[in-house]
Order: sequence, then structure tokens, then C-alpha cells
Amino acid sequence: MADASFDDGREVPLNLGALEANDLEVLSSLLQDAVFPVTEMSWRASERRFALLLNRFRWEDRDAAERRGRAYERVQSLLVVNNVLGVASQGVDRKDTDLILSLLSVSFEPGEDGAGHVLLTLAGDGALRLSVEALEVSVRDVTRPYRAPSGQAPDHGA
Repeated sequence: MADASFDDGREVPLNLGALEANDLEVLSSLLQDAVFPVTEMSWRASERRFALLLNRFRWEDRDAAERRGRAYERVQSLLVVNNVLGVASQGVDRKDTDLILSLLSVSFEPGEDGAGHVLLTLAGDGALRLSVEALEVSVRDVTRPYRAPSGQAPDHGA
């Protein structure tokens, strides 16, 4: 009998949270190169919640896909930021309903007493800045993985 390997593990949807900046770095690495229509952003001020439905590249599956010679995958995921006091954007035209955005990173700029800003950096010099009372971010896959339409893994040039 052989030892179990990571590849033998059961594949389950991602469901992760971040309450500290270090946790957010992990989420950011999994969300890099996610794409979403501008229409899939929602801020509910009365609930102090910002949500974003995005199509993320499954970075956690890239090596297995390459080893097994199968297609790269994406999955629809819900990014939720709680405790949001305000939302500002730069380089994002919310009126252009055909606009597709690409997420490069998610980071936290700490302020006083646990407050701060969650910064969503977008390709093309766009950004969203969420003022938060406390850091509380979650990412949850909401669909089954599907073949990446481009058939390629994102490449940022080595």
C-alpha cells in the first residue's frame, strides 16, 4: 500500500475567510486574474457589505492540470467584504455595462483600531477602495469548475 498524496485528496469548493492581512494575502493569490463584469459588483450600504461575483482562475489546480494534460479551469466565486463603511473607485466606469474587469490583487491598508481599507487592484490602472471598520473578507466557490475559455493559464511574463 502506498502513502496518500495531496493529489489523492477530494476536490471541494473553496470556502475561505480572512480576518488578518496575512490571511488576505492567501486569498489574493487565489483571486489573481479573476475576471468579472462591472455589473457584478454590489455594495449594500445598509448591510455594510460589498460583494463581487467573479470568475477566478483555479490556481490551486494549475499544476495538476498540467501534469495530467487536462484543461485549465475557472470557477465562479463570491468575494464578500463585511464591515464596509464606504466604497470608492478609480478607473472604473460603472455606466459601461459591457466592461469586463480583471482583478490583480487584494490587499489591506491598516488604519487605527483595526479599521482600514481593502484595496482591490485591477488591470489597466483601475482600483476599488473599501473603507472598513474591521477586516473580514470571504471567498466561496458557488459553481462547479468549468474549462477556461481561453484554454490558457494567465501569464504575467516571467
